Amino acid sequence: MSQTSFPALFSPITIGGLTLRNRIVSTGHETHLNEQGQIGDAMIAYHEARAKGGAGLIVTEVALVHSSAVFVADPIRVDTDACIPGYSRLAEAIHRHDTGLIAQLFHPGREILASEDGTAPVSYSASATPNERFHVMPRPMPAEMIAQIIAAFGDAARRMQTAGLDGVEIVGSHGYLPAQFLNPHVNKRTDAYGGSLANRTRFIREIIEDIRRKTDPGFVVGLRLSGDELSHEGVDQSEMLDACEMIGADAGLDYFSVVAGSSATLAGSIHIAPPMFQEAGYTAPLGQGIKDRTGITTIITGRINQPQDAEKIVASGQADMCGMTRAMICDPQIGSKAQAGRTDDIRACIGCNQACIGHFHDGYPISCIQNPVSGREIRLGEVPAISDKRRIMVIGGGPAGMKAAAVAAERGHDVTLFERDSQLGGQTRLAQLLPHRAEFGGIITNLTREMELAGVTIRKGVAVDEATIRDHGADAIILATGATPRWPDFEGRDDAHVVDAWQVLRGEVKIGKSVVVADWRADWIGIGVAELLARNGHSVRLSVNGYMPGQTIQMYVRDASIGRLHSLGVETIPYTRLFGADEDSVYLQHIMNDEPVICENVDTLVLCQGHTPDDTIETVARDLNIPFHLAGDCIAPRTAEEAVLEGLLAGRAV
Repeated sequence: MSQTSFPALFSPITIGGLTLRNRIVSTGHETHLNEQGQIGDAMIAYHEARAKGGAGLIVTEVALVHSSAVFVADPIRVDTDACIPGYSRLAEAIHRHDTGLIAQLFHPGREILASEDGTAPVSYSASATPNERFHVMPRPMPAEMIAQIIAAFGDAARRMQTAGLDGVEIVGSHGYLPAQFLNPHVNKRTDAYGGSLANRTRFIREIIEDIRRKTDPGFVVGLRLSGDELSHEGVDQSEMLDACEMIGADAGLDYFSVVAGSSATLAGSIHIAPPMFQEAGYTAPLGQGIKDRTGITTIITGRINQPQDAEKIVASGQADMCGMTRAMICDPQIGSKAQAGRTDDIRACIGCNQACIGHFHDGYPISCIQNPVSGREIRLGEVPAISDKRRIMVIGGGPAGMKAAAVAAERGHDVTLFERDSQLGGQTRLAQLLPHRAEFGGIITNLTREMELAGVTIRKGVAVDEATIRDHGADAIILATGATPRWPDFEGRDDAHVVDAWQVLRGEVKIGKSVVVADWRADWIGIGVAELLARNGHSVRLSVNGYMPGQTIQMYVRDASIGRLHSLGVETIPYTRLFGADEDSVYLQHIMNDEPVICENVDTLVLCQGHTPDDTIETVARDLNIPFHLAGDCIAPRTAEEAVLEGLLAGRAV
């Protein structure tokens, strides 16, 4: 493909005083790369990689405009001039790649996730209306505090202009403070900021006015809103359209950035970073509604991970620009690759949420399970050169082996990958068979292409043994032999009808009508197998060695899955471990007191008990005294994220 394949996506656009080279946007998202509340080298390197890779516009993550806005530990703050040097350095780095830079200005209101010192802070909102998700009861914001917050937005915008940024974006999406004033279910005020639509939009309109007074005419002012909060007592699409029309009529706004969902409820929060079960570009109609009603430039964000989808949205007039944030976390060069016609070379995001927003929720810097360089640009951005070309043997064609082979070959080594099965992918081939997980198989497609581009020789259907290693004559070996299902010892294991998750997914066993799924890991396997069997008509009980199904996986993926299990009638039994089984019962123990929990009338017990490393070839390599490196589950069974990261590190090490 050539650039003409995406004529709308790669056409320039002017917003306020800013002209952008294309319609691709890296929207504001938490990176956890700030340094004690300031922008430093790690965050600059992260954003510069996206600018260099072809983004037309970068919007930085939320920055707190006021001391009452702290919602996590160590946030970025723009309430003093101390923020200016860091933003100035970032602007210089981004602008040298002909990319625009806009900063998000933020106050969460009642949406408080954490604090700076571990104590629960006092939160402020339009009214004393509690938050369902975080169980926060806010104080109504006094009139004098409203004036302070409005002025704080304007002062922060002035600082961003001083730093050399092109504009600011007011974050009113996902039920944050501006949306709390908009929402009649939250805003119960009887003064000038409550009641009528004009009063409920006043807070936002006065923020825009204050920013305009304190910045130059060409400075861009945007507003991020949820086109529909998709939540209990959230603002729906029709209400938001009316609000946007009134806000846009004041002529102070340059663009709307439109998303979906709300932080205020678990159901609404999944749309903050929608998992793979949401359709690509599913929020586009929300953007089109606001664009049609207001005539103001509109950005739309929500599962747009391929240039083909972005082109369709822009060309059809549903939006003027597309937020492709996770797409660029996965492949920072998606813009330049698409423009050059290299669409097959794009590493497509699969919406797993594991290392992007999943890292944020766990308090770690951002990354990507397919692209471990994301968030580690300073440490891993440069591929080390080789001093001499070597013959490298990679054993195992799962994600760890595939990544290791691609990286080692890209560096210039002669690399051959050996896979004992007829297909590449390892456990990924099973993961994609679970409900709503088909897109996970994209890892195989992406890594296969990386190996092709690097020139890896692939030999499938070869079970490597000592003779294979000797015959190949490798200078070094990378072992990525994976793991196998763990079958723990328990009473009745050989007498009851017991199968494991792999056998279920491969269709190798018959499953009875009544099933108990014994889930030790509390990850996506147990929760996914339970859903799969329930959808196939089985009566399912899910025993979890933890406090909830999916305890170890990203919360949006987990919460949505738990909702589906409830709809399917799956009985969940938390806090239990597998003890034994017989021909018609499964015996569990409560993990807190060892008391028995008995499941009667059971036809089949399905084991989701983790995995055991396959280290057979490691012993052979040690005996042959050939230098080797390990990657992935053969070290210790974990997830695809660790497999790909360790594959990259092994490929760099040989």
